Amino acid sequence: MAKVLFLVNNYFEQVEMTQPREGLQARGHEVTLAAAEERTVQGMQQDVNKQDTFNVDKLLSEVDAADYDAIVLPGGTVNADKLRIDPKAQALVKQFADSKVVAAICHAPWVLVSSGLAQGRKLAAFKTLKDDITNAGGSYQDVPVCVDGNFITSRQPDDIPQFIDAIDQALKAKG
Repeated sequence: MAKVLFLVNNYFEQVEMTQPREGLQARGHEVTLAAAEERTVQGMQQDVNKQDTFNVDKLLSEVDAADYDAIVLPGGTVNADKLRIDPKAQALVKQFADSKVVAAICHAPWVLVSSGLAQGRKLAAFKTLKDDITNAGGSYQDVPVCVDGNFITSRQPDDIPQFIDAIDQALKAKG
């Protein structure tokens, strides 16, 4: 069983957190939900409709990358835009980048771009991130799931089943 960290901020795309979390838990992985700043965070639907609130297990300041096998970054424009400029979030993602699974969906690859991790990588993301990825030296992929080494990226909520499968396969391969 792998240990997976989900990192969010307020106004994340709810389905991009809940479905992967539930899917990975159903496959036997232990999941921890962490937030950058607040112990209760707001989920959204398509960036404009408030959904549920969630209590997190840890704050970013309480997380040690050494305790986890993977990090999953759900999307949501506001969530991803806030995380991408957070130095602590960038530092945490960089700690996973060399040898652990890094998974990001929809707008969350912005965090990879701003952390300097897109250079030379193939990344799937929401279509509006194409220029950001390209300008950061990455190669935008318009595919449901892109696996580039230990990085797993996906475009949008429709791709969640393939996203979960790819994360699960990567964790089992490392296991």
